[in-house]
Amino acid sequence: MKDLLQVGVITQTHGIRGEVKVFPTTDDIKRFKKCKELILDTGKEQMNVEVESVKYFKQFVILKFKGYNSINEIEKYLKMGLYVTRENAIPLKKDEYFIADLIGLVVVDEKNQEIGILKEVLQTGANDVYVIRTDEGKEVLIPAIAQCVQKVDLQEKKMFIHKMKGLFES
Repeated sequence: MKDLLQVGVITQTHGIRGEVKVFPTTDDIKRFKKCKELILDTGKEQMNVEVESVKYFKQFVILKFKGYNSINEIEKYLKMGLYVTRENAIPLKKDEYFIADLIGLVVVDEKNQEIGILKEVLQTGANDVYVIRTDEGKEVLIPAIAQCVQKVDLQEKKMFIHKMKGLFES
């Protein structure tokens, strides 16, 4: 399991006073109001940044970090990810999982036959869709609904599914 969970990506600067526009990768965009500190992954290091102010603009979050007061100080962090620790993550409800924990699970059908590995989670309007890569290199899309996903066992690193009619026909 990953210790850090991504909550956003810095997309561009906002103004000249050190603010950044962040594309949120969290289900709860309002979480940024509660965040006192985030972890900025520069690719070379992970550094803690203290959130000074939060604003919302369309689907973006405008953040200002303490100690970064000009566009010149902050623009080197464009396209960088913002993370929180698991302890600071939003608590999950029953049958909810972090995407980071689902990636890499072995997907098994009701006959206990391995179908493949969960490679990606597509977030759509209605429900998430799991992208499974089979041993043959094919991609199969599975809706993340109770009729299809029967059980997720993070300890065993397995997802048990019901092969719904039409999903596996070429």
